Amino acid sequence: MIADGQNGKGRLAIIAGSGYLPTYVAAAARHAGENPVIIVLKNEADRDWTAYDHAVLGVGDFAGFQTVFDTYDVHRIVMSGSVRRRPEWREIRPTWQSLRKMPGVVRTLLSGGDDAVLQMVIKLLEGKGRRVIGAHEIAPDLLAVTGPLGRHSPSDDDMRDISQASKAADALGTLDVGQGAVSVGGRIVALEGVEGTDQMIERVAALRAEGRISPRRRGVLVKLCKPQQDVRADLPSIGLSTILNAKKAGLAGVALEAGRALILEREAVIATADEAGMFVYGIDRGLNAEELT
Repeated sequence: MIADGQNGKGRLAIIAGSGYLPTYVAAAARHAGENPVIIVLKNEADRDWTAYDHAVLGVGDFAGFQTVFDTYDVHRIVMSGSVRRRPEWREIRPTWQSLRKMPGVVRTLLSGGDDAVLQMVIKLLEGKGRRVIGAHEIAPDLLAVTGPLGRHSPSDDDMRDISQASKAADALGTLDVGQGAVSVGGRIVALEGVEGTDQMIERVAALRAEGRISPRRRGVLVKLCKPQQDVRADLPSIGLSTILNAKKAGLAGVALEAGRALILEREAVIATADEAGMFVYGIDRGLNAEELT
């Protein structure tokens, strides 16, 4: 078995879906002296992992995960990147230890919200002294900070939209549906569902083009952690595509939860928002919605 040796904690495994987050986490781990092993999710991951020890596994192959963990003496696990679909129950390869949990696993896959599914996956991955940790514990520089992150700040009207969208995102998260909402002129015009943030913003752009949203009011996208969310997985995140789509939709900016949301491609995000006259703003969740205004 191969161990890190340098840190006495065993190897770090990064379960990699699509997008930039897994590459940021892997680079941060290496910078910290770790030697991560990458579990590349079949039909999901979209990056080149040949420079790392890696294995390609299906999303539901828990027996395969266990084999990799044992082979590489994995003690810590990070779940990172997007996963487009849940595995069918026929695709699940349980470990012997998890066989008795299969009826509950199938029920959660069929009817549970995203947070319920993630908590179930965490329980299935942990054991034998292993634990799942958050991507932000390996790459803390990705976390949003409080206040404006670029040259531009929200106006008073924008702050009212941030307050309204925060209330909506909070209610949506309580239902374990999504993490984002868009408010224009104090009116909620879009809520994030299973389609994801970019597709939600594209709907806002379409509504704007159809004249169903006032061209005189810009509006704001807000992304927050779900109230009950396990912060070890699926933290709200934005990247360059978020800013570009928000610009097309005519939004004034994007606000996200400071300390519990991630900014990928940070330099490009801030530079693009600055050039477009848009703000990127970190919300202090310690303030209630009224205090934001």
